[in-house]
Amino acid sequence: MTPLLHRPSPPILVAHSLGCLVAVHWAARHHRPVQALLLVAVPDPGGPNFPADAKGFAPLPAVLPAQPDLPRRVLMSSTSDPYSTPGFSAQCASAWNAEHVVLGARGHLNADSGLGDWPQGWELVARWRGE
Repeated sequence: MTPLLHRPSPPILVAHSLGCLVAVHWAARHHRPVQALLLVAVPDPGGPNFPADAKGFAPLPAVLPAQPDLPRRVLMSSTSDPYSTPGFSAQCASAWNAEHVVLGARGHLNADSGLGDWPQGWELVARWRGE
């Protein structure tokens, strides 16, 4: 076995929609170092438009443990997301100690949102990589 000469940086988790729910459940249970967490368009598993086939996400973690290795947490939302509400997004950001970035009335923050390649999101991740 060769010794590990270069230890790579902890990963940056970027998640969208249902992936956000997986990410927060994982972060609440595991303490693997993560450099940053970007949650985009977090859906409300108790909301009226949540897919009936997507089971097992509720209840969501009420808090994410304070982790010195996870200082950067950002939740990005839209005021017109059919799978969430502005209040739910704000509540999640507060509970999970994440900066809440509201992008306006953009729907579910997907290909139909008019964000193109979404330079704002990529700039954030690139900034985190360079730190």
